[in-house]
Amino acid sequence: MQGNFSVTVAKDYLQFSAAHFITMKGHQCESLHGHNYRVGIRVDGDLEPEPLWVVDFSLLKDIARPLVKAVDHKVLLPSASNKLALRVDGEQVAVSVLGEPRYVFPLRDCAILPIENSTAEVLARYLAEQVRTALAQRGVVHLSALELEVEESPGQTAVYRLNLTAGGKPQAG
Repeated sequence: MQGNFSVTVAKDYLQFSAAHFITMKGHQCESLHGHNYRVGIRVDGDLEPEPLWVVDFSLLKDIARPLVKAVDHKVLLPSASNKLALRVDGEQVAVSVLGEPRYVFPLRDCAILPIENSTAEVLARYLAEQVRTALAQRGVVHLSALELEVEESPGQTAVYRLNLTAGGKPQAG
């Protein structure tokens, strides 16, 4: 069945608390601070013929829960930053910013992510890509778009949208 349908999952348990800092010299958010983040996922697509749904809500929740849990109560460290150097030494992570030693964290308290910076926008992109991959691995490839929002505090939300082609892959362009 063709159409323009969307489904959204934004449950209370799709929240996480995390510490981070952004790498903009002199910016007020350069210092370590935290947020109580909220995640919402929206997918667009045609209805599947048999159940007449875009995607099972339960599947989206099952994919999102472990992604949120992996960053909950962690320090978010972007491993792809050209301004940070992360050195794991046993059970510790040493963080240098612009060549200057800044922090040492217990490894168990860190989420080292393959991102450039821990802004809400980049977190939204990272999580959206994780959701897209998980959906494709489960055979959900008929979607036309996937949108993921990360709210870092009430009224401050970043949204990343992936326009998808057949096969669930991002469109070129």
